[in-house]
Amino acid sequence: MINPNDHPVAWGLLLYELEDAREHLEQLVQAMAESPGFDEHELRISLGHVFAHLNRAWNARNSESALSEAQWNAFRAFPEDLAPIA
Repeated sequence: MINPNDHPVAWGLLLYELEDAREHLEQLVQAMAESPGFDEHELRISLGHVFAHLNRAWNARNSESALSEAQWNAFRAFPEDLAPIA
């Protein structure tokens, strides 16, 4: 995995993805708590956005430079090398 000493730009981008995922997850929780009409469509969109950030963080963990546009799009996919833990 990259580190802040050897790859400071890529490290910053990795942290950005995690921070953005946290921000959107916090917004999701707040919206669900405050809106009795919150529905599955809104949940799907919001979680899809959070997952895109988390997936890019995982998939880019070894990328030593900024992602190309193709990588950025491809890395949104759920990782095949990461199994959910209950």
